[in-house]
Amino acid sequence: MSDGTANGAHERTGLLSFTEDDDSRKVVDFTDWDEEDPRNWPKSRKLINVGIIALMAVLSPLASSMFTPGIAQIAQDLNSSSDQVVGATTGFVVFLGIGPLILAPLSETFGRRKLYLICFSIFALLQIPTALSPNIGTLIGVRSISGFFGSVGIANGGGTISDMFHPSQRAGIFGWYLLGPLLGPTLGPLLGGVLVQYLSWRWVFWFLTIICTFNTILGFLFLKESYAPTILETRKQKYEESEGGKFRIANQDDRPFWTKLISSMQRPLRILFTQPIVLTMAIWQAILFGTTYSLYTNFEAIYGSNGYYGFSTTQVGLVYLGPGLGFFICVWFIVPKIDTIYNHLTKKHGGEAKPEYRLPLANIGAVLIPISLFWFAWTVEYKVHWAVTVLSTVFFGLGQITILNTAQNYYIDSFQKYAASAIAAGAVFRSIVGGIVPLFATQLFQQVGYGWGVSTFAFTSLALSPAPLLFFYYGERIREAFAIDL
Repeated sequence: MSDGTANGAHERTGLLSFTEDDDSRKVVDFTDWDEEDPRNWPKSRKLINVGIIALMAVLSPLASSMFTPGIAQIAQDLNSSSDQVVGATTGFVVFLGIGPLILAPLSETFGRRKLYLICFSIFALLQIPTALSPNIGTLIGVRSISGFFGSVGIANGGGTISDMFHPSQRAGIFGWYLLGPLLGPTLGPLLGGVLVQYLSWRWVFWFLTIICTFNTILGFLFLKESYAPTILETRKQKYEESEGGKFRIANQDDRPFWTKLISSMQRPLRILFTQPIVLTMAIWQAILFGTTYSLYTNFEAIYGSNGYYGFSTTQVGLVYLGPGLGFFICVWFIVPKIDTIYNHLTKKHGGEAKPEYRLPLANIGAVLIPISLFWFAWTVEYKVHWAVTVLSTVFFGLGQITILNTAQNYYIDSFQKYAASAIAAGAVFRSIVGGIVPLFATQLFQQVGYGWGVSTFAFTSLALSPAPLLFFYYGERIREAFAIDL
């Protein structure tokens, strides 16, 4: 694990295209201003890549929650209970977390583009049998499998952005990309509510089939490979065919293929369970996602026609715009400051950049998350005007983005080449917890009420709120004490 630099110069060496070393093979690497180096691509090409993978990162979480307004309709249509239908969300979200454990290291073995296109093609096709599900077992099974393949945008998006942008430029772009995993579950019920109310729950999945297929086609047409070792491997093969002789990639891993593959598959879990900072931030994100899905799956019970506020299905969908507004406010005004603070602290310390310089703004989320949850808990418990309860979710959304964005940027700066595996380490934990906790949240709310029920999540987040401050001051010592060879 390394510290990173302000301008990325230390992340990649600027070797000549051909150099000799002691094993007599010519070394293939990027030159300083190599046009094939994704860091040197025109901004337009970079943003096209970001746009396509960002849409993937929106669509899979969108699919996780889009059918929630139709839970009662699905239960009636498939002769099942509402709790069983919630299981379809659990299966999807759990596999959305398991997927990155496999897909992230595979992208570090076979390249990003191939994984994106194969996995998202399968994800788009799986929406068809979901729409045609004849029973609850089929719905849960197909949804779970589709969650695995749909996770590719979440698994490899951070790594792709790291491929193309220097650390000093990364946080702002990453902030917009990270809207996907959070904005998807927020917009899903809004769109789903309209489809369920005016068509049927099956049209939720026909809609997903259409839009996912469209995004997959865009990927085949415009998505470019960004993983440097894969690009250099293609260059190496061209040199060997055209010029003869033997070449190797700079820093090439010469271990047998299966040894490398097994090592790469173990990498996310090794990072998760050997790095205290990653584990702590992953637990925090897991609590946030568990809280989010617990609230989202109960918005119908709180705001719906049989709840406290008597909203229609479409009106309940609009409630989800509360946290969505918080997301946009944060990405527009706060996230760009992550790079500003990072560059300022780097300059202040003589140009020496450290991953901990990404963490100061996480303290905003550390304060807002527990406050907003206590606010929501007790205003709902005492049936305060709906606008007051929804306003609390704006601040909850704002806090979520600050924590998620600073944590992901910390992972990227710490693990650089293996950024996708580091992000996957955090993603698996948060998705599994985010999928399982809602199964028990409804019972908790029924037994103790929304006041103390939601406050349980607030107290948990409050216990973790000192983490960014502690890691800012002591993170470097912790990283050095637990350094691992990946």
